[in-house]
Amino acid sequence: MNPLRKHLQKLFALTLVCSTFATGRATEPANTDSPLKWQIKTLCVDANEGVDVGDVDGDGKPDVVAGRNWFSSPEFVARPLRSIADWNGYVESNGDYLVDVNRDGRLDVIAGSFIPTTVHWYENPGEKGFKLGHQWKQHLLFDSKFSTNEGQVMEDVDGDGKPEWVVNSWVANVPMVIWRLEETERPTEDGKGTQKTLKAVSHILGTDGNGHGLGVGDISGDGKADVLVGTGWYEQPSEGAWEKPWKYHKDWSLQASLPMIVVDVDQDGKKDIVWGNGHNYGLYWWRNLGANAEGTVEWEKKTVDDSFSQPHALAWADLNKDGQPELITGKRYYAHNGGDPGANDGVLLVYYHFDKATGKFKRHDINRGMVGCGLQIRVADLDLNGWPDIAVAGKSGTYAVLNQGYGEATK
Repeated sequence: MNPLRKHLQKLFALTLVCSTFATGRATEPANTDSPLKWQIKTLCVDANEGVDVGDVDGDGKPDVVAGRNWFSSPEFVARPLRSIADWNGYVESNGDYLVDVNRDGRLDVIAGSFIPTTVHWYENPGEKGFKLGHQWKQHLLFDSKFSTNEGQVMEDVDGDGKPEWVVNSWVANVPMVIWRLEETERPTEDGKGTQKTLKAVSHILGTDGNGHGLGVGDISGDGKADVLVGTGWYEQPSEGAWEKPWKYHKDWSLQASLPMIVVDVDQDGKKDIVWGNGHNYGLYWWRNLGANAEGTVEWEKKTVDDSFSQPHALAWADLNKDGQPELITGKRYYAHNGGDPGANDGVLLVYYHFDKATGKFKRHDINRGMVGCGLQIRVADLDLNGWPDIAVAGKSGTYAVLNQGYGEATK
């Protein structure tokens, strides 16, 4: 695979730029009624594709973590977090998650990766470490013994109010595993006492299917979250979720997005699936028609947009504050290092508003030609202006995409 990114070089004419502003106004399609306006702030240009948002330094403002760096609000200047190896055209990192692992009141980072079987967490160094520009100390969280990791989500699967680490493989015939994060105690470094920390406990849902794509939501309609993968879905048992394997439904074969969104789009009382073709053209809405006589859930399959390729990451959040979430996605840049259909097309970031009257999604472009997607999209009010913003990282760069509401876009 060719790791060179000629398109990226044309856009930026450099290999690493941190904390600069983009110029110009976001492009909007002509048929939108009242598009939101956006300010694009470039945080860093490297090949990292994971991102999360949270108050890292304890000042009450949302910061951004993205691979090797974290960015303190409101300036979002790049600061060191960890070292990550480059691998085969990628940064060896496929997701960042802010969690207080050692229960000291400060957010740490749990990070996944593609090939290594180990998952590490990185300890928040606190005020002194921030002032000295220290990297965050690395700790082993668990060794999964499994490689070929496409990505993961952290979702409350069992409904106990605590998220689980749900990891996905791009290979179809490997076990599907969930890791629960349970509080325990460990000896302090000086050996004179103990401190609380999280430990990871694995549960294998089943060995029948996995594959590219991951989602969490109630497909069966029993009020319990199920787990979707590229080859079908696992149904959560009525009780004892972690005591036995889950029923596997081999209902499809996809190279789907991470995540696949499980949501009642048309508000008919049944959860639908919204997913992107992670390595080809196509963004889709599968409308849930309910189970047939054999108990198999049937779907009315609708195309949302097939004009761009590699919508590998999706998010579902209310951007315009009307109480109805929007679908957010974009083109992942060089997902397979140029080997996918449409790989050399320009990147873009878009959102879709569902129109209940027509039963269709309406597209709004946020940016074309600069901001693309990687493996995660986060939504939070980064600049504290009352409007939900977007943080996104990919091979076209890490960006804070600042929502200006219906006012003028600014530089």
